[in-house]
Amino acid sequence: MADAGLAAYELLRTHGDLSNADTQKEILRTLSSIKTDRHTAETLQRLHAIDFTLARGQERRQNQKISKRRSQARDKWRRRSAAAAEEGATLEDVQKRFPKIFAASDKSDEELVEKSIDRPQQHSTAPHNKEEEDIDPRLKSCDPELIEKIEMEIVDSGDPVTFEDIAGLQFAKKCVNELVIWPMARPDIFTGLRSLPKGLLLFGPPGTGKTLIGKAIANQSGATFFSISASSLTSKWIGQGEKLVRTLFAVAAVKQPSVIFIDEIDSLLTQRSSEENEASRRMKTEFLVQLDGAGATNRPQELDEAARRRFVKRLYIPLPSFEARLDLVTRLLKDNKNDLTDENKMLIAESTKGYSGADVRALCTEAAMGPIRNCADIRTMDAESVRPINLDDFKEALRGVRSSVATKDLAFYKEWNEEFGSFAFESHED
Repeated sequence: MADAGLAAYELLRTHGDLSNADTQKEILRTLSSIKTDRHTAETLQRLHAIDFTLARGQERRQNQKISKRRSQARDKWRRRSAAAAEEGATLEDVQKRFPKIFAASDKSDEELVEKSIDRPQQHSTAPHNKEEEDIDPRLKSCDPELIEKIEMEIVDSGDPVTFEDIAGLQFAKKCVNELVIWPMARPDIFTGLRSLPKGLLLFGPPGTGKTLIGKAIANQSGATFFSISASSLTSKWIGQGEKLVRTLFAVAAVKQPSVIFIDEIDSLLTQRSSEENEASRRMKTEFLVQLDGAGATNRPQELDEAARRRFVKRLYIPLPSFEARLDLVTRLLKDNKNDLTDENKMLIAESTKGYSGADVRALCTEAAMGPIRNCADIRTMDAESVRPINLDDFKEALRGVRSSVATKDLAFYKEWNEEFGSFAFESHED
C-alpha cells in the first residue's frame, strides 16, 4: 500500500497538466487502490491532493456563464436588429450604431455574437473602457450585472399592443388615457393637481386584459415597458432582491419615458408579518419606498395596506360585456374559415355570459379544432379541404369550456371596488 501511495504522489508531482482527462483517470485509479490505507490517505491529504470534482464543477460553472453570456449577446443582437428595422434604419445606419456586432459582414451569426460578448478582463491599471465611460452617471452606483439582467430579461420587447387590440373595456381605456397617457404625452399641461399619479392598480378577475392594458399604456405613450413578476425579482442571495428593485427604478428613470408594470403584484407585496424572512421584508420595504408604476392583481385583498395606499388610483377591470364578447369572437374568427352568420355570433356571445376574455379565447380555440377532428388523415389531406367552423362546433365546445370565474368572486370584486376603488363601476350587466 505504501508503494501505491508513493506512485500516486509521484503522479501528482510530475504531471503539470492536471486538466488532462487521461492523467485524472490514472490518478483516480491509483488513489482508489489505496483508499483502505488510512495512513497513506492522510499523507496524500496533507500533500493537498487535487479535488477533481471541485475542478470540474468550476469548469462547468465557467462554461455555463460563457454560454449564458453568448445567449444574451445573441438575443441583444436580434433585438437591436429588429428595433432598427422597425425604425426604418438602413444597414449603414445600423452598422454605425452597433460597430461591434457588424464589424465583419462575412462572419457567421455565431462569430458576430462572439464579438459582442464582453470577455472577462485581467486586473490592470489601464483606464476604464469606452462602454464603462458611456454608463449614465445615475447608474454608476448600480451593479452592471443587475443592469444587464434588467435590460435583457425585464425590458419587454414583444409585439406592440394598442387599445384597438383590446375588445371592450371602454371605461377602463378612458380612465387610463386620462390618468397615464395624456399626462405622459403633455407634462407641460398636466402639472400640479393634474400631475401623473404615483401608482395605478388594475384589479379584477383573471383573464380580463389587465396585462394587455399595461402593454398598451407603454405603446400608446411611446415609453419603455418594464414587465415585472415575482420570479424576476427573487434571488437566492440575501440582499440581492432589494438591490435589483433599486436598480430597476434607476434604469427606468434613465430610460424615461418608461412604464413599470408589475404583474400579480400581490405575490410581491403581500401583508407583512413577523413570520416572513428578513430578505423578503427588506425587498418589500425597498419596493414600497421606490414604488411608482402600474400593477395588476387578481387578489387585491392580499395586498399590504401600505402598498394599497401607494397605488393612488385603483381601477376595476370587469368581465367583458355582451358587446365586448361579440367583438372578441368576431376578431378571433377573422383569420379562420367559418360560415357563422351575425346571428350565430350573437348567440355565442349570449351563451358566454360570465366568461372572461381568456375563457372566450379558449372556447374559440376549442371550436376551431372541430373541423380538424372530423378529418380522416390530417397528414395527407389538403388544407383547402378542411371544412369551415360552424355553430355546431361552438355548441360542442361549450360542453367542455366553462367560465373560470366563480359568481362569489365577482361579488367580492365589486365589494372591494366599492370600498377601495377609485372609480364607480359602470355596470354593463347583460
